Parts: sequence; structure tokens; C-alpha cells
Amino acid sequence: MPPEVRKGALGGRGRKKVRGGSAYRSGMSPEFPWNDLTPLGPNRVKVRVPAKINLTLNVGQRADDGYHPLLTVFQAVGLYDEITAMPVLGGVISVLVRGAQAHLVPTDGTDLGAQAARLLRSRYGLPSYGASIEIDKQIPVAGGMAGGSADAAGTLVACSELWGLELSPNELQLLAAELGSDVPFSLNGGTVIAHGRGTDMVPLMCRGTYYWALAFAETGLSTPAVFQRFDELNGAAAPKRPADVPHELLAALIAGDAKTLGKMLSNDLEPAALDLCPALADTLAYGRSYPGVLGGLVSGSGPTCAFLVENPRALADLVGELRVLPRVRAAVGVTAPARGAHLISAHSSAA
Repeated sequence: MPPEVRKGALGGRGRKKVRGGSAYRSGMSPEFPWNDLTPLGPNRVKVRVPAKINLTLNVGQRADDGYHPLLTVFQAVGLYDEITAMPVLGGVISVLVRGAQAHLVPTDGTDLGAQAARLLRSRYGLPSYGASIEIDKQIPVAGGMAGGSADAAGTLVACSELWGLELSPNELQLLAAELGSDVPFSLNGGTVIAHGRGTDMVPLMCRGTYYWALAFAETGLSTPAVFQRFDELNGAAAPKRPADVPHELLAALIAGDAKTLGKMLSNDLEPAALDLCPALADTLAYGRSYPGVLGGLVSGSGPTCAFLVENPRALADLVGELRVLPRVRAAVGVTAPARGAHLISAHSSAA
């Protein structure tokens, strides 16, 4: 850990903890309160959080509560948003977004990052805690890669560190599950099997490194719209329960067998995404037929197309070709699996 990283550092004054909703710093009375007069110092916490793809996504019929039961295998990939949080007095929470699609992220308090900060503050009874949150976006917006969920997970980790809450992984997971289906996975990263609404997860053994080429479409797709189209296309023919994850896929991950994994990639939402965005069919066909590609699919609810490639050289070649395809906004090459939301720096200029 770099010397500037201090667990729970706040204003260079030592570790702060929370007991029963009141805060204290080491060397001070446990009753010492956080309030608008408490000097914070120019602290700055930065967290990195990955995108995800679904190696398989099996969807059941919409239930009475409006949700579709899912059975999926998530894999975190090396494409990251970075969340920077700085303390603000008076309970103000603000969000600034940077990146190619920053204009697509609301900054009126309705984005998942702001929701995560408010939930954390409310749950621990800290009304005067505030934060200035900056999101450097690399994960596409409405791209089927859990970009909003990643920002929520990253904000939970960043503000927990900024405010010195020292929450356990389980406490963070419970908060994440309240924010959305993909948020708990964004905290964990790696490769997991998830069911229900996607919040019940079991880590999977996964050997080897996997090379993915990602093609980002010019426009995004609304997840609710894709699920609605899934219902319209399948009707009563959709299974009551999602299909099981193929044993061959799980065995391929255990063995680090990328060739077999590529053959097993599947997504029940892909036909709905293609119906709403027909241009994706050309991108998929091109990528799947490219030399060195082991398999490809639409990621999640789309419209990002993900191609599993056999080696780094083939990856670089394919990314170069994808970048010039019509209807492709950008393309990148990444490796997987990747770590979940994690702290990369925490320091104070006053230290």
C-alpha cells in the first residue's frame, strides 16, 4: 500500500470511526460529533471500478413483481470508471462527470453515484456528511456493461473511506443490493454465477487470462426497453425459470479453456437487442468471423458487442478493425477477470 494511503484518513488527524451514528477520531472523546464546524482538510479518495460482461445470460418470464428471474455468469473486465470523492461541509453531495459520454449521465442527484452516497449517509445517521464526487467515465453509458452500477459501487467504497466508516464487505454488499441488481457484483469483480435479480452470487473458480474486444455502439439501449421487447418476442414461450448455466461453460472456466468458453457464450436478451438495434447484427457477424475470435455476443442488454479472442496479437488486430466499422463509436481491448471496486489512493495535502 502506498505511503499516502491511510485507512480511514480524514484531514490527517487519524482514523475516524462510527458508533451508534456519532463519529469520533482517535485521541478525541467518543462523543466528539461531526458537524458543520468540524475542519475536514483537503482530502481526496480515488476508487477504480470495472465494467462487466455476461458470459451467459438466461432469462425467465417476468414475475408478478415486474422482475425477470435471471441466471447469469458475470465477468469483470479491465475497463474502468474512476470515482474521486472529496469532503464537503454542510451535507452537500454533488456529482461531476467527465468522459466521452458525460452528457448522458444526469447530475441532478438522480444518478446512481449520488444515490449511493445518500444511502450510505442516511443509513449511518450522518446528515452533515457531504462529498464532491467526480466520475471519470470509460464504461459506456447504457451499454450493457453495468456502468451506472459500477459508479454506485465505486461511490460506496469511496465515501466509506472518505468518511472513515470502515464498513465490512458484507455491510457494503447489503447497501449495494438496495441500489440495483448489478451493484453487488461491481463491488466484488472477478467471475461469479448470479441468480434471482442478480444480487445472489457465488464466486467461480476461473483460471487463466481472457482477452476481450469490445465494440461500443453509437447509441445506447434502455435496459427496461430491451426486457420489454424480450417479453413481446417470447410471450408465454419464455421459460418460467431461466435455464441452467451449462456445465461445459463452468468446466471451461475452471480449466482456463478459452476455446470451449467461446463456444458456450449466450445471451437470451440478444434477439431483443438486435430487434431494437438491427445494426448490431453486422458488428456481431464481422467480429465472430474474424481470425482468432473464439466467440462473441451482445453484452447484457446491449448494445456493446464483446468478442473473446485467443491471444493479445489477435486482440489488437480486431480492435483496429472494429474501430472503423459503421455504427461503431469506439472499440477497446481488455483482459479479464478484473478486480472489483478498489481504492487506488487516499491522501490529504495537510498530512
